[in-house]
Amino acid sequence: MKRTDALRGTVTQAAVVVAAAALALTGCARDGASGPPAAPAARAQARDLTYTEDLRIGDAQQRLIRSCMARQGFRYWEDRTLTREESRPLRYVQDDVGWARAHGYGSRIRAKEERARLRNPNGAYRAALPAARKAAYDTALDGGRAAELLRTEEPGGGTVAKQSGGCTGAAEKQLYGDPATWFRLDTTASNLRPLYVGKLLHDGRFTSAVHAWSRCMARAGHAYPDPDAARQAATRDHPAGQGRAAEARTYAAETRVAVADATCARTVSLGPVGRAREAYYLGRLPKAYRTALDAYRQRRLAALRGAERIVPPRA
Repeated sequence: MKRTDALRGTVTQAAVVVAAAALALTGCARDGASGPPAAPAARAQARDLTYTEDLRIGDAQQRLIRSCMARQGFRYWEDRTLTREESRPLRYVQDDVGWARAHGYGSRIRAKEERARLRNPNGAYRAALPAARKAAYDTALDGGRAAELLRTEEPGGGTVAKQSGGCTGAAEKQLYGDPATWFRLDTTASNLRPLYVGKLLHDGRFTSAVHAWSRCMARAGHAYPDPDAARQAATRDHPAGQGRAAEARTYAAETRVAVADATCARTVSLGPVGRAREAYYLGRLPKAYRTALDAYRQRRLAALRGAERIVPPRA
């Protein structure tokens, strides 16, 4: 996606940056927090997907791309770097104490991802192809230079565009339907937070819960004003070249803070308060945005049903 106009909005850039990490409840919900799985009815109740459901759609898209590329005479390796547990997104509120005890703030998971990125077999495979085959590979994968250019408007103003074609575009179309419609819905749903984040960050109930979390952390020996500050402090001392002993020490320190963070978040119900207040502000957005968000969720549920016929859940 490339931006063809500057994002215009009323909130500050700092607030938008905080919001990009904060709560993330208009995307994937927590597993088990959104009711039963979608039924194969004509119209299931619109809801956000859990992260494992979102992961399954991504895996299905990878499988579709691999099959399509094989039909074009090329190899394509699906990305299965992380386990289902490792793939859990780290949100502003992390209240799973068991996950924090096992993974801290995920620094080792990110290192694993980076190693896999550097060794990506698709990149090596493409690099080894002759020039003419490289061009054919690019056309097969994403349509190359002839791919259709989709454009749509962001909620905060400005136009965004992306190319859609090849096996990548075909896989997305099979899962989500008409590419232009899906691009519009996805862009809208993914960019609603700047419209209300300023109100959320100053919401009395939310800030009270954050202050309660901070007091809890201070009692545990970790003085931080909010979860993002705790995470940043605990993960900043992870230089790439450190030895095993140094890495073990920094990881142990990271894990101690992460466990305290999750424990305090659970103690003061920071997650439920944040989700409730975000839902409150989402419900007060203009009707056109709420309608688009509902349609986005419906398409995601339909994509999930399709994914369930293509790939099993990730282990």
